[in-house]
Amino acid sequence: MAQKINGYTEEEARELVRYIDQGRNEGKTLSYLFAAFGAGHGRAKGSVRNYYYTLLKSADREEVRELLAGTSLRAENIREFTEEETDRVLREILLEKNKGFSVRRAISNLSGGDGKLMLRYQNKYRNVLKKQPERIDAILRELGLESEKEKRAKMLQRRVEEEINSLYDRISRSLREENERLRAENALLRSQNLALQARITCLEEKELNHTENGR
Repeated sequence: MAQKINGYTEEEARELVRYIDQGRNEGKTLSYLFAAFGAGHGRAKGSVRNYYYTLLKSADREEVRELLAGTSLRAENIREFTEEETDRVLREILLEKNKGFSVRRAISNLSGGDGKLMLRYQNKYRNVLKKQPERIDAILRELGLESEKEKRAKMLQRRVEEEINSLYDRISRSLREENERLRAENALLRSQNLALQARITCLEEKELNHTENGR
């Protein structure tokens, strides 16, 4: 192959085709083969998968036909999502998410363990999330659920309220401690004042007695 596709050399492409064809004939899943090939060649599973499907979609090119010759590998027809199906899938994913599941777990639940279906749902959800986030927000409103933006706003509001309450508590505690200190000081001053007054009275009485005795 004269040119590269997604950075693969011709030898890598041939090796991948042989590896996938052999693995499929042995009954191994594509998911397993993508991961295994990627691990052995320093490539991510998703990168291998994307390259593989890009290769199959280019089967009308002579160099690609040559690569695939003698194998059973063929590109499957891709069934596009209808608008109704897209909304249904989004609605079901969002309902599962509202139960506390992650997006991945929600999609797994909906696909019933079907790897191809899971990948299809996952790609559609990510594509809509990236290009049409308002569509997801509309479905959330339809379902009476909060959007991620609304959740973040409420979370931020709660955080600000908690910080304000915490500051108020610190100020209140500081004022209470200061009031306690002032009350204690006032009580001490009153006690000292009473003691001083008593001493003065005692001294005055002694002075008076001394004066009277001296007459």
